[in-house]
Amino acid sequence: MSQALEPVIRLHPLDNVVVARYDLQPGTDIPDKTLVCREPIPAGHKVATADLEPGEAIRKYGQIMGFASKYIPRGAHVHTHNVEIKDYDRDYAFGAETRPTDLVAPENRATFRGIVRPNGRVATRNYIGILPTISCANDVVRLMAEAVPKEELAEYANVDGLAALSHGSGCAMGLGEEGYIRLQRALGGYARHPNFGGVLLVGLGCEGNQLCDLMANLNLEEGPLLRTLSIQDAGGTAGSVEQGAAILREMLAQADQAQRQKVGADNLILGLECGGSDAYSGISANPALGRAADLLAAQGGTVILSETTEIYGAEHLLTRRAADRSTGQKLAALIRWWEDYTKREGGRINNNPSPGNKAGGLTTILEKSLGAASKGGTTNLTGVFEFAQPVQGPGLVFMDTPGYDPVSITGMVAGGANVVCFTTGRGTVVGNKPVPVLKLATNTPMYERMKGDMDVNCGGIVSGEKTLEQCGREIFNLILETASGQKSKSEEWGFGDLMFTPWPLGAMV
Repeated sequence: MSQALEPVIRLHPLDNVVVARYDLQPGTDIPDKTLVCREPIPAGHKVATADLEPGEAIRKYGQIMGFASKYIPRGAHVHTHNVEIKDYDRDYAFGAETRPTDLVAPENRATFRGIVRPNGRVATRNYIGILPTISCANDVVRLMAEAVPKEELAEYANVDGLAALSHGSGCAMGLGEEGYIRLQRALGGYARHPNFGGVLLVGLGCEGNQLCDLMANLNLEEGPLLRTLSIQDAGGTAGSVEQGAAILREMLAQADQAQRQKVGADNLILGLECGGSDAYSGISANPALGRAADLLAAQGGTVILSETTEIYGAEHLLTRRAADRSTGQKLAALIRWWEDYTKREGGRINNNPSPGNKAGGLTTILEKSLGAASKGGTTNLTGVFEFAQPVQGPGLVFMDTPGYDPVSITGMVAGGANVVCFTTGRGTVVGNKPVPVLKLATNTPMYERMKGDMDVNCGGIVSGEKTLEQCGREIFNLILETASGQKSKSEEWGFGDLMFTPWPLGAMV
């Protein structure tokens, strides 16, 4: 990173903090308002540009990110030791900033090579899925996949492989209660996902999440490419593996008939995720992904923003873009639910950022949220959906999920996402079958350390080598290439079987 650049980044004229572009030493001159650093400021951390009195609002991105918990002199380090969270009013101004989406004419829209399913849905991958209804079936599901050797799988050139998923739920939960409903909705979303050319649902036999109830509750119909198997009825592990492998071979032969063809980018449903964030997330990768999201929305595609706890304090920026008052009110209601839920559970909605986030310069959940919300770009918010609920676009929609990455991505994939972009500043390595996950690095040093896991380096934005628009276009083009079959880094590693994580809400009994 070149130190010929200004040592700090100012994000908005109203801000009373600036962000260190690299490690700053005491006595460093800061051209912004002719400041001098009073103490060491790590890269990505904040420097006060004005004397801040106790209780005074601290602004970043032009928005409130916290309040001074003590006197902070100009030039001082602004972080967890002198910043606190307090309640403050946010003007939701439902729909005040909506504007027409400038759609690209159909004849000029971008394309990719996807797989069109008989029901018209478009896939970006062609896996055979093995889904357990209960955690007790996880190992048997794994053995079923291992019973079909890699050499045999290689004969099916049009199949991306077997995805033997696992999870930690399915029993000891209130039948019909919210956790049970969300688990079934997630399983149903995966069972119907176009990226699966065939699905085998595997149950133990005595669990709360019964196969028959799952099929009935979600209107799933068994057929050649959606099969069920009960381990107890099949005679235990040996019988289940033998029968399961036979079913998988039948599905492989049928799924191998799929062919890619040119389709419009409006068939893409893009899931947006951030994790292992740092202070550069809201400066580089997140807003660059927001540019890509806007490009996709202009193509008639659908973009899913999620992680309700990580838009807390920035939700008013989304309600202002709500396509109608009802959509904005749904989002505001989610915030109230989370405030009540965390209080009821003895937690706090602002029990965030994580230790890694804080080390990377993020001080409060408000600051993190302001950067995270920029992933959604600038287009109208057209819908708000529950966890794992099938999404309906086009445009930007929001899905209610926790901030925990595996749960959030599971919800979006169950909702229909067929590509996911994941921004990270500290580094992450996860994948999520059956959907490709692209990793976007916020800074060059981490990208260089973790090249084997990162798909795009957005650090050039921080160093002045790239603009947000250039990086956004790079991300958009990579989304199209990946949707056409090019493997992401996590796919090259074979990651994704262990990341199916339905939201474990409710009591375990």
